[in-house]
Parts: sequence; structure tokens; C-alpha cells
Amino acid sequence: MPQDAEDRTMPDRATHDRDTTTGRTTGLPVDTGAHPLLSVRDLRVAFGEREVLHGVDLDVRRGERVAIVGQSGSGKSTLIAALLRLLPGAGRITGGEIRLGDDDLAHADEALMRRVRGGRIGLVPQDPSTNLNPSMRVGAQIADALRAGGLRGRSAVRQRVVELMTEAGIPEAARRADQYPHEFSGGMRQRILIAVALARQPELLIADEPTSALDVTVQRQILDHLQTLVDQHGTTLLFVTHDLGVAADRTDRVVVMLDGEIVEQGAPAAILRDPQHEYTKRLIAAAPALSGVAPEPVAAGEPILVVSDLVKEYRLRGRGAGTLRAADGVSFAVRRGTTTAVVGESGSGKTTVARIVLGLETPTSGTALVDGKSIGTARGAERREIRRRVQPVFQDPYGSLDPTSTIERIIDEPLRVFGIGDRASRTERVCTLLEQVALPREVAQLRPNELSGGQRQRVAIARALALEPELIILDEAVSALDVLVQEQILALLEELQDRLGLSYLFITHDLGVVRRIADDVVVMRRGEVVERGTVAAVFDAPQQQYTRDLLDAIPGRSLAEAAV
Repeated sequence: MPQDAEDRTMPDRATHDRDTTTGRTTGLPVDTGAHPLLSVRDLRVAFGEREVLHGVDLDVRRGERVAIVGQSGSGKSTLIAALLRLLPGAGRITGGEIRLGDDDLAHADEALMRRVRGGRIGLVPQDPSTNLNPSMRVGAQIADALRAGGLRGRSAVRQRVVELMTEAGIPEAARRADQYPHEFSGGMRQRILIAVALARQPELLIADEPTSALDVTVQRQILDHLQTLVDQHGTTLLFVTHDLGVAADRTDRVVVMLDGEIVEQGAPAAILRDPQHEYTKRLIAAAPALSGVAPEPVAAGEPILVVSDLVKEYRLRGRGAGTLRAADGVSFAVRRGTTTAVVGESGSGKTTVARIVLGLETPTSGTALVDGKSIGTARGAERREIRRRVQPVFQDPYGSLDPTSTIERIIDEPLRVFGIGDRASRTERVCTLLEQVALPREVAQLRPNELSGGQRQRVAIARALALEPELIILDEAVSALDVLVQEQILALLEELQDRLGLSYLFITHDLGVVRRIADDVVVMRRGEVVERGTVAAVFDAPQQQYTRDLLDAIPGRSLAEAAV
């Protein structure tokens, strides 16, 4: 057995000590009699009659960084909600105990829990756009947390708000405290949530998927800053994520959950190099940043899409009005039957280019030609034909699918709009499309809210295939999915490409996914193309520092390389 495997903890008890110099896990057995900060024993949670957590045991010691990983539905968020006693709806704790120091939270009254939430336990939730009040200035939202902790006096509260925002890495904090959430980027909004969570200096900080919606460079900035703040305050960190790469890079111990149970835990290096549970092996194999599998090179072919000197300017409103150049001389081609990925940080111009190709935006200058024809200048029947040949799959399948329609009607809609077939033939076509994306025919009678995220994305792909297109634009089509579902969707896209000869323009901020699925890659920054070429050439020998920075920011890369 490899040495790392001997350092493995069992699911019921942590057995790693910490190096007092580095603060990292040493892999040596600890005194199991030591009193942990958080101790969970035989925790059981049910919704109605259905049990969803089945006897969870977990210890987290003071100063430790622990990651809980697993696919959607594994029980991660339910465990966190149980720790905070915030189970939704009919959810209830049916057995076991949750001890925070000397307090038993599983049986605590609401008065104690109000002191614990935000006081002893801080929470950084997943989505800042829904967890910040859009009608309140961000400083006021931090101030609410401070007043809940007993801080009084307008000037004292204001001073502390500015200090917390500055600590969270927000420049010009005194001025920006009076701004609203919509005036901040996604990364900056996440920093506001971190400031709120740390306002009362909690003993335990729970970060629930805090960077899943951020691009890799912003993700690294947020995680670096969160780690610095945790170190400075001596806070214990419980990090919830579906990204095994993030967990491997950022924590001392990885806890793997499946179907409401802990199936494996241990030091990140041990988990990655010698996973014991079959599910953990599947998670590692499915993580694009960790697997490093690139497609075989494809012989050069004729391009189906040619983008030439594309420029898109937006007129700014308000004081100092001018123009924003979202795309600045963008040029690249998509070879027929291949996948070209366009990557870059948020605001790099990726989605602007995709919208122009789809005809949803008109370029200021330049062209985007599909087989020599521009959807932007085409009219009448020619425009309809280009639209039929170019179809989109968007990031959020729940937002892009009509929640009031059945799946059959959603997939059938393009056929009706283009006047293809009669009702009976369209029904049969819908069933064929569902089978193509590996969904049973019975799904046709369901609605989007009755499907999982992965199933909804399969429906979006089926709808895109309805008109037998040649080019599909995928705009962050897998970024909201956990790694196992993501792997299933990527495998489906590859299988459809091989069988139907499809070409893909794949817009993403995830370079791990690019290595997994793309043949060619275009790197964008601030509206410009800074590098392009085959995936192998760009990833193995990047020419630009910006590309190297993006590659270095891929989570789990260092441990993946060490495990080879």
C-alpha cells in the first residue's frame, strides 16, 4: 500500500495532527481524546418520512480546514443546514448530536441558535446575487451583522464596516460602502459576503460553494484572501464544494459524501493518489482539472465559422459617458466537426462574441460568417436558414426553459416555429431527441422543475438538436453542474459530435473543461484575442503570461501533477 494510504482517516474519526509551523496536516495520529471544536455523532435528518442523512460522524478541530465534497444530492448542503438548524420545509433532525464546544446544537432552543448563527458560526453562501439585498447598500448589510453582535454607535459601526471591507480586499472601502450590490462584480460581491460572515469573528466559518460561479483567476483571488483572513483570525474552516481540485488545494482534510453518508476522508494527497472508495475514484476521474485528458488531435478541415476583425462597442450612460469596447478586433475560425473553446475571465468578451455569432447582437464592425454568410446582414429566408443551422445551449437550463411548459412542448417549439412536420411526427421527433440525449420518453410529460440540473441541460441540448443544426454555441453550458454530471454532459456532447458531425463553439472560463473537450482554444482578455492555437500547443507551451496565469489558477493542478 502506498505511504499516503496509511495516512487515511476512517469515516468516523479524524486522525491527523497539524504541523505547528505551517498549520498543515502532518498525517500523524493525534490524541483522539482531544476536544474538537465541532463534533457530529450519528446525525440523522429526514424530510417527512424520507431519511436523507444516515448517521453522519464528523470531527473538526480548532484551526483545521476541512472540505466536504460530493455531487449534487450527496447531502453536503443538508448537513450544513442541520448544523445551523436551518433545515427547510419538513426537514428535521431525527437522531444524533451536534456539539459546538460544550453546546448541543441538535437540541438547542432558538435563543441559543440565534447567538450561534453569525456569532460562533459564520456562513459564506454560494450565490451573492441572491444572498445580498439588492435594495440595501452593502455597508448597511455589513452593519446589520455588526449590530446583531452588539456593536453600537454610528461612527463605531461605520469604522468597523470600512475595516471589514478593506480586510476583504475591496478598494476604496469608505466610498464603496455606500454602493448597492449591482454596482459590484461577482467576485467583489462574494467579498462582501465574506465581510458579513467574519463581522462577529466566528469560531467556525462555513463556506458553501463560495466560488462555483466565478472564473478561475477571480476564484483564486477569493480563496487566497479567504485563507489569509482565516489564518489571521484563527478561524476554523468548513469548506463545502463539488470541486475536488479546490478542496485538494485549500484544505487539510477532504471528507467525501455520497447519498447522505461519509464514505471516505483523509489528507488531500492521500485521497487523490490512492482513493479507496469507488465513488471517490469516479469523482477524481470526472474532474477535468485533475484528469488532464485531452482529445486526440483532429486533422485540419474547412472552417464552418470564420470571425474576422470583430468589434462591438457599447455606449455608456451617465457621467463621463463614452464607449466600452467589449470585442476589439476578434478573429478566429471553427473547423467543421471540431470544438473551439473561447476562454477568459469575466468581462473578457467571450459571451459578446457568442451573441454576435447567434445574431443576438449586431457588431460595430467586422464579420462572423457561417459558411460565408452573416446572420447579422442576412434577411428573410436566408436569415431563417442560418438560424436553423446555428443553435445555442445556455448556462442556466432552468432559466432558459419555460417552467410552465412540458418538456415535449419545449423541445417541440423550434419545430413548430419553423413549420416542420405535423403533430404526430413532431411528437415522434421529440421522443427520438430525448433518446439521443439519454433521457427516457416519459420525461416528455414532465416540467423543468421536476428534473435535476443535469437532466434539464440534456433537455436544452435536445432542443438545440431539434432543427438538425451544424454549429452549436455552448455558453458556459456545464459551469453550474457538479463534476460527475458535468462529465456526463461532456461525454454526451462528444458522442453527439462524433455521430452527427456537429461543430461546437464552447464559451467557458474553466480551462480544465477546455483540455477535456476542445480541439482548438482562443484566449481572450479585455475584448482582445491574446493567444490561440490547438489545445495541446496552448496548454503545453503558452506564449502569453496571461495564458500562463489562467493555467496556473486551475484548482488541483499542483496535486494532480504531483500524483502523476
